Amino acid sequence: CIKRIRNVSQKEENIRCLTLLGHFGFECLPYQLVNRSIQQGFSFNVLCVGETGIGKSTLIDTLFNINFKEHKSSHFYSNVGLRVQTYKLQESNVQLKLTVAETVGYGDQVNKEASYQPIVDYLDAQFEAYLQEELKIKRSYFEYHDSRIHVCLYFISPTGHSLKSLDLLTMKKIDRKVNIVPLIAKADTVSKNDLQKFKSNIMSELAGNGIQIYQFPEDEEPTAQMTSLKEHLPFAVVGSMDEVKVGKRMVRGRQYPWGVLQVENENHCDFVRLRDMLLCTNMEDLKEQTHTQHYERYRCHRLQKMGFTDVGPDNQPISFQEIYEAKRQELYEQCQREEEQLKQKFMQRVKEKETEFKEAEKELQDKFEHLKKVQQEETMKLEEERKQLEAEIIDFYKMKAASESLQAQTCTNTKKDKERKK
Repeated sequence: CIKRIRNVSQKEENIRCLTLLGHFGFECLPYQLVNRSIQQGFSFNVLCVGETGIGKSTLIDTLFNINFKEHKSSHFYSNVGLRVQTYKLQESNVQLKLTVAETVGYGDQVNKEASYQPIVDYLDAQFEAYLQEELKIKRSYFEYHDSRIHVCLYFISPTGHSLKSLDLLTMKKIDRKVNIVPLIAKADTVSKNDLQKFKSNIMSELAGNGIQIYQFPEDEEPTAQMTSLKEHLPFAVVGSMDEVKVGKRMVRGRQYPWGVLQVENENHCDFVRLRDMLLCTNMEDLKEQTHTQHYERYRCHRLQKMGFTDVGPDNQPISFQEIYEAKRQELYEQCQREEEQLKQKFMQRVKEKETEFKEAEKELQDKFEHLKKVQQEETMKLEEERKQLEAEIIDFYKMKAASESLQAQTCTNTKKDKERKK
C-alpha cells in the first residue's frame, strides 16, 4: 500500500498545470455587459426645480466638477419656463450624456397658481416622445436619445420653518411622474440645530400631504449606508466651485469671516451623500424606477385612454390584434356615421340655400314686375303727353296758317283801298 501511494504521488507531481488566461463559460456575461455598456456610453437626465438664484446651476457644476457656464437667470420672467442643456462628459473611459433641465422664473410671478404646469407638461412630453418611439414599426433605441427625467432635484428655500404652499403643490403634481429628491439649498444659512428641526418639519409635511419622494432600494438586509441616507433626507447641500486653503490643502468651499465651509465635508453639509447617491450607488436604480414605475404608469393611462385593454368584456385575455381590429371597426363605423351626418347636414344646408334662393328669386321677380308695371305706367303717361303735344302742335300750325291767311287778306284789302283813293 505504501509503494502504491508513493507511485500515485509521483504521477501527480508529474502532471503539468495550465494557467488560465481569462474567464470562460457563462461567468463572462457580466464582463460582456460591462464592456458593451462602456462602448455605448451612459445617459442621465436631471430636472432642477427651484426659485431663481437658489443655487441650481452652482450645485450641478459642483456635482460634476465642471463649470458649465450657464447664463444667469432674471427675476422678471412673465411665465415659468424650462432651460434644457445636454452635455457630453467623460471620466476615465466612461462617457456620460448629461441632460440638465432647469426652471426659469419659478416662483417670481405674483400669481403662482399655474407655476407647476410647464414642469408637468415637460415631463409628460418626454414620456409621450418615448411612447411614440415604442409604437413605431421600425424602432431605433440605440440612436434614440431617451430624454425622460430620471431624477428631480427639488430645491427648498432655507427658511428654517416649513415648506411653502408652492412647494407642496408642485411636488404633489409631479411626484407620480418623476423621482423627487428634496434638497435644502444654501444650507449654510441655517444653524445646525435649526437645520435638524427644519428637516423633520419638511418630512412631516411631505408625509402629511401624501407626497411621495424617491424611496431608496431596500434589500433583505438594509445597509448602514442606506439607513444613513434616509436619516439625512432632505439633503442639506451647499454648492461651490471656489477653492479655499484649509491648512496645507486646497478644498472646495466658501470663505466666511468666521471660517471655511467645506463642501465635501460631511460634517458641514450633505453634498457628499447626495453625490454618492446620485452618481455612485443609485443612478441605475433611478433610471429603473423611471422606466418601471413612472413611465409605465403614464403608458398604462395613455393606452387606456386610447381604448386598449388587456381583457375583453368577458374578462378573457384579448390580443393586441383583436383590440386593433375592434378599434379599427369602431373608427370605421364612427367615420360612416360622421359621413352620414355630414351628408344630412349638407343636404339640409342645400335645401336651406335653395329655399333662400327661391325666396330671393321671388322677391326679385316681384320687384321686377313692380318696376315693369311702373315703367308701363310711365310709358303710357309719356304717350298721352306726346299725343297731347302733337295735338297742340297741329292746333298751333292751324292757328299759324289762319293768321297768315288773315294777314295776307288784310294786306290785299289795304292795297285795294289805296288804289281806290288814287
